Amino acid sequence: MNPRPQFQKFELLHWTAKGEQRASVPLRKLETLWFNTGTLCNITCANCYIESSPRNDRLDYLSPDDVKPYLDEIERDRLPTRLIGFTGGEPFMNANFPAILEETLSRGFETLTLTNAMRPMMRRTVVIIKLAKRYGQAMRLRVSLDDFREGVHDQERGRGSFATSLTGLKWLSDAGVSVEVAGRFLSGDEEEDIRAGFAAVLSTHGIEIDCADPRQLLLLPEMSPVSDPPEITPSCWSILGVSPDGIMCSNARMVVRRKDTEGPVVLACTLLPYDARFELGRTLAEANTPVHLAHKYCSTFCVLGGASCGSARRDGEEAVPGVLP
Repeated sequence: MNPRPQFQKFELLHWTAKGEQRASVPLRKLETLWFNTGTLCNITCANCYIESSPRNDRLDYLSPDDVKPYLDEIERDRLPTRLIGFTGGEPFMNANFPAILEETLSRGFETLTLTNAMRPMMRRTVVIIKLAKRYGQAMRLRVSLDDFREGVHDQERGRGSFATSLTGLKWLSDAGVSVEVAGRFLSGDEEEDIRAGFAAVLSTHGIEIDCADPRQLLLLPEMSPVSDPPEITPSCWSILGVSPDGIMCSNARMVVRRKDTEGPVVLACTLLPYDARFELGRTLAEANTPVHLAHKYCSTFCVLGGASCGSARRDGEEAVPGVLP
């Protein structure tokens, strides 16, 4: 039976506020598994979708023992997962993270770590260089630079943060680490202009990143908590010309450990860490279930924003997803 119309948008899991069936996305194949290493961060951003800060520990630090069972499950069940992503908070604030990163790389996975490249990362330079020498391009670090203009970035992340992150990015590049940049459409400028702006700034600092490559410079849409996007129904796929196979939850999941809980759980995606409706179980097998697009971020970021939290594929290779920290 369809719900009555007094419900709010995105309130019901299976139905829209208008009583229409809500669109869902099946897990096509698990290509990327994300681990949130903990929500603590060295800075507080103005619009952090996960509310990371020096005080937010709602998602606890993961340990190697939390991560290993999921890597074991991938190997045991021969899942097609080739990329393991790490996000936070700031992953390098977790004292366990270097061991987690090395354990993952040693098993032959490609890794993608999202960092602001500030002091917590710079305190791990020795281990970063060691792992880069041992694993080469398999270890990727993506640095958050919200805009190529210092003022725009600092308005979001705090005065001086742009210069500090740029210094960290420069160090990574000079050290031979495989680096990328994640920017955002904060300014409202056209994508072509944003890419050109990044290219000029990075070139000036001797940082070799191809800003025309959507994988090396990933530009992400904004997710405002006060936005009011439309709800997505099955008919929207053809109307919008979007395929559910291109949505992040068709190929990715995220593992988190909530504070004061017995162990980690698997979530539908990286964008919705606190909504219990998107908690899918404790194992990857349990998380192999369709995800109903019952949150405004499903609309603004993935469907209407065209971002599936991922970078575009390069010629001759499959897409390798990523996400904004």
